Amino acid sequence: MRKSQTHKIGDVIRDCLREMQIDRKLKEVNLVSQWESMMGRMVASRTDRIYIRNRVLFVHVTSSVLKSELLMMRQEIIDKLNEKAGEQLVSEMVIR
Repeated sequence: MRKSQTHKIGDVIRDCLREMQIDRKLKEVNLVSQWESMMGRMVASRTDRIYIRNRVLFVHVTSSVLKSELLMMRQEIIDKLNEKAGEQLVSEMVIR
């Protein structure tokens, strides 16, 4: 009689994502999609593009005043994003 080795589907999916090396990218996309809920509607309405590349968060803003505020809060934003992700996904932030 064959012994059954059962695994939880969530664990199997996580292992597959890790093997295919796309689990990190999924976490980055999830962070970017939560930008409005984390930063607020006003900030989100004045940002054009937000993306993460090589652990660097790029934020394109339409307001010079907002750019100044985000520059002052840069480290707080990075810490908040990494806390939300549960790991160190962002190490630097570029605001354009």
